[in-house]
Amino acid sequence: MVNEQSRPALQVDVRRPTRADARRNFDALLGAARDAFAGKGADASLEDIARQAGVGIGTLYRNFPTRQDLFNAVYFGEIEELCQAAEDVADLPPWEALTTWLRRFVQYAATKRAIWESLNRDSDRFKTAREAMYAAGAPLFERAQEAGEARNDVSFDDLLRMVSGLTAAGFVDDDQRVRVLEIALDGVRAR
Repeated sequence: MVNEQSRPALQVDVRRPTRADARRNFDALLGAARDAFAGKGADASLEDIARQAGVGIGTLYRNFPTRQDLFNAVYFGEIEELCQAAEDVADLPPWEALTTWLRRFVQYAATKRAIWESLNRDSDRFKTAREAMYAAGAPLFERAQEAGEARNDVSFDDLLRMVSGLTAAGFVDDDQRVRVLEIALDGVRAR
């Protein structure tokens, strides 16, 4: 099972507020930003993000003084959620745990793609985030391989690159995206 102590700690500059109402606003802003960036790209309107979160633009800027701060918070928040998702599914049967986590990875990939150019991919924090994601997901894949449910001639990196590549394609709707992912995962499943 993956645990928080076994993965690298992420250092995010923006901290969640301690007051409950401020935390709700912060979380609403992150959710609205994630949706906006995934749907409209890195140039999504900050005013629209604040409006979607149900707060004023001043609240957005108090929490995220720059657009880059918001990009970073969204990206590293996605990594944290992806790592938590691995912990949440660790007790499921091996193949189910892996595929459930990969479905969450698809959401992460869509957000990452939208803000990719805005991230400092050479930073130590970015490298640590990648290490944390691999440390969280790789044990799920290895467990599926050990159980004879995932092919042994596929690496975890191969799997993530395949799924990332699939998510880059345009789909008619969410149902089509799910079908295509299932087709690809069928190719990873051991026979």
